[in-house]
Amino acid sequence: MTEPTRCRWAQNNALDAAYHDSEWGVPVRDSRLLWEMLMLEGFQAGLSWSTILKKRAGFHAAFAGWNPEKIAAFGPADIERLMADPGIVRARAKIEAAIGNARAYLAFAGQGEDFGDWAWGLAGGAPVKGDGETVPTKTPTSEAISKALKARGFKFVGPVIVYAWMQAVGMVNDHAANCFRRDRV
Repeated sequence: MTEPTRCRWAQNNALDAAYHDSEWGVPVRDSRLLWEMLMLEGFQAGLSWSTILKKRAGFHAAFAGWNPEKIAAFGPADIERLMADPGIVRARAKIEAAIGNARAYLAFAGQGEDFGDWAWGLAGGAPVKGDGETVPTKTPTSEAISKALKARGFKFVGPVIVYAWMQAVGMVNDHAANCFRRDRV
């Protein structure tokens, strides 16, 4: 049986292919999962997505199952524990940002807002299909969402990170024109 045609980035290894085939570009509406994916995209900054996928289970364990209530309570000892954990990306600024971002995420609920509804509202409410040929690194929409997230206290959410997140969670369908997933998500 021949392999299906995938986006070029998903042809590197089996882990990338599995993520591409089952998750990337599938619309996510769950607020907590949207936040988790945004945190992982922040950790990916300057690294390959393959690196994050290889450490995904480590992140899940180290960050209390991505439970924002628990992460928001992390203190200096937790930061040191995370800095010593080889199962994650050990970058102090990213770790501290994730803790602060948990607090910023919880502020949505504290104000009676749903993070997912808010984010999707800023993204236009429905997935946008790219042309299948050109893939920008950022867009006016990712710039606006980045600015809005920063205004809410989030860090490591620049417009390039936000655009990668938008692709990952299906706000944008940037599967290549010849990719078998393009018309399925």
